[in-house]
Amino acid sequence: MILRRIVRFYLEGFRSMTLGRTLWCIILIKLIIMFAVLKAFFFPAYLKGSAEEKGERVSAELTERVETEY
Repeated sequence: MILRRIVRFYLEGFRSMTLGRTLWCIILIKLIIMFAVLKAFFFPAYLKGSAEEKGERVSAELTERVETEY
């Protein structure tokens, strides 16, 4: 009962928005740019290949980092 009232409250609020819809569109566009575009440029996929190749790569990186610390 209370959950239904809360959902109805928010739905009616979003329906009556005018400026808020524009602001939400801007927020969504910014999020798409941040997660889609920036991820492609700044976070390349190092782990490509089969599961065994990925496991070997991670294992090699971890052992290399441990060896350089000590």
